[in-house]
Amino acid sequence: MKHYNIPIFISHFGCPNDCVFCNQKKINGRETDVSTDDIKDIIESYLKTLPKKSKKEVAFFGGTFTGISIKLQEEYLSVVYEYIKKGLIDGIRISTRPDYINEEIVEILRKYGVTTVELGVQSLDEDVLRQTHRFYPVQNVFLASKLIKSAGIQLGIQLMLGLPGSTDESDYMSAVKTVELNPDVARIYPTLVIKETEMAEMFRNGSYIPLSLDKAVKRCKKIYSLLDYSDINIIRVGLQPTEDLNDSENVLGGPFHPAFRELVVGEIYYDFLKNILEVEERLEVESNEKNVSRIVGINKINREKFGKDLKIKIDNTLEVNVIKVNGNIYSWKQVLRGEIDEPGNNKY
Repeated sequence: MKHYNIPIFISHFGCPNDCVFCNQKKINGRETDVSTDDIKDIIESYLKTLPKKSKKEVAFFGGTFTGISIKLQEEYLSVVYEYIKKGLIDGIRISTRPDYINEEIVEILRKYGVTTVELGVQSLDEDVLRQTHRFYPVQNVFLASKLIKSAGIQLGIQLMLGLPGSTDESDYMSAVKTVELNPDVARIYPTLVIKETEMAEMFRNGSYIPLSLDKAVKRCKKIYSLLDYSDINIIRVGLQPTEDLNDSENVLGGPFHPAFRELVVGEIYYDFLKNILEVEERLEVESNEKNVSRIVGINKINREKFGKDLKIKIDNTLEVNVIKVNGNIYSWKQVLRGEIDEPGNNKY
């Protein structure tokens, strides 16, 4: 059954945190900018167009949901809960910070039918957290995750690559610790420099240098491979293209690409095939046609790199997550494993 989010974007104007990458505006006297009537109108509008036989979640995005007052949280959730009781909505998805989760909050979320909580973890390296002004110990992430999963609520983890103070190793270790958390879903975002943030000033004075697109793809592919190999559902890689993100006045720097995930997957396939070519000196690939674009890469970049060495034949009897190379069948997990094995290991 197809899944649809009904997005409701909230801004937590009362948020006391000043993360260097966030440009959320502070407006005195207002906690947020969404009314309960707004929520009803948004839900009703979506229900008119979404297929009846589909899974629908109301998703509160854009702010630290559990950072707003308990009273307002319950007002918002109770509106959606009425639709859940009528069978029109299947659940609620929220995003919040790990240090804004406790037993009382989790019980409220469970009571009103919240099905997924995504934690904006960003990094599991305490030095990176300090440099981004996220002042909580990593242990808080583990405690929050345990509370969420114990309540029968799906856990999501959001990671940001290339934050101030991060390295290839620290970002990868954040992914290793994410696997220990055993989340149901994950999102991976390369860090962008957004205007009107502290990071924008750091970028201007040279104290922060964002990742290039090439470096971001290379850093991300190992993390993507580890999470996917560990059966964690990666629901987004890279920020979704919007009018604001396509505007150079709002994004001052960083590795934005409208198809960042496809770049990462194409690079994973390139590494896999390159390792085989070095040993066998030929690449005769058979694949389901639905998988060919991932193998050849965006704008056929992998085909250009391999040139005449790469020969591809369509075989729709093969599953999408399986390819045959030089007569040998490889699963997608075997492709991924090449990125996460230690150097020198027999990858295939």
